[in-house]
Amino acid sequence: MTDTTKNSSKNAARSRRGTNRVTMDDVAARARVSASSVSLFLRNPEAVSARIAPRIKRAIEVLGYVPNKLAGSLAAARTRAIGVVVPALGNAFFAETVAAMQSEFDRHGYQLLLGASEYDLEREAELVRAFLSWSPTALVVTGCHHNEATHTLLRQANVPVVEMWETGEQPFDLQVGFSHRAVGEALAAHLHGLGARRIAFIGARMEKDMRAGQRRDGFCDWFKARGIDALAINQPVEASPTAGGAALNAALDAMPDLQAVACSNDVMALGVLFEAQRLGIAVPDRLAVTGFGDLPFSQACVPSLTTIEPRASVIGLRIAQELLARLDAEAQGEDAPEPKVVDVAFELMVRDSSRRGPAD
Repeated sequence: MTDTTKNSSKNAARSRRGTNRVTMDDVAARARVSASSVSLFLRNPEAVSARIAPRIKRAIEVLGYVPNKLAGSLAAARTRAIGVVVPALGNAFFAETVAAMQSEFDRHGYQLLLGASEYDLEREAELVRAFLSWSPTALVVTGCHHNEATHTLLRQANVPVVEMWETGEQPFDLQVGFSHRAVGEALAAHLHGLGARRIAFIGARMEKDMRAGQRRDGFCDWFKARGIDALAINQPVEASPTAGGAALNAALDAMPDLQAVACSNDVMALGVLFEAQRLGIAVPDRLAVTGFGDLPFSQACVPSLTTIEPRASVIGLRIAQELLARLDAEAQGEDAPEPKVVDVAFELMVRDSSRRGPAD
């Protein structure tokens, strides 16, 4: 486990926190309207004239203004709530992380506000804005890739901001996760070591699931650097066993002598195993298969699935520990710490689906 502290002077463009909360007067000044017009727009946009409404809306977006719903004497207060944005509530990976966070925060009297972006960057911005409006103690978002609106909101947030499940070069405040490109590279090296040269990476909606896309890129680039072109198959639907089976057939159509498949997650890999069995393709003798996630069925399926264990619960626990330490330091009057990256790493779990090298 590695903790790397980033030099804040290199991150001026992505300041960790805004030093002052953007006010309604700031929005009014930028939009060249009165504060009462801004207030009216926030309560009822249709009541504001079509001439000035777009100016107010643009000023809100540019400044990252968040209305504080704890008005009056409570305006400077924080709730004991922590906003958490995940891509999908039904995703077992993120559920494990959230459960670990919740368990630790419960012991200290904090509650989670939970929302799902459904891999939609605009939806993520809406959730971030909504959570910030309730003056949370901290905000946790998934990944390091956000649209301009979310970037602005996170820069202006006057609370700790955590980006989880991914590491990047410029944290707003704190990142806890691992490199998804490194995951793809580890899978590539494993399959190459088995002797596989005709290989494919298959996934679903990887244009939206950017972490799966990073695993694909790491995988394909690793082979490309060795003069091998890896096939990439992207299903335009949600990840499922059915999508995994369809992706395997698409890969076999394009590369009939396919030797190995790396899947974007274990659910897709399960579909590959089912479809290989239906087609009479022996795994791993004819086709090696790997997944990502180490979901509970990965050890129980036949053959057991080689996969990546992403340490989802460790991510949740470390987020809680880091945030609690920061909040305690803040209560003691200490200066806010420098932006920091916590790399929890990952583990390749080699099982029967790639235990032996595939036949040439």
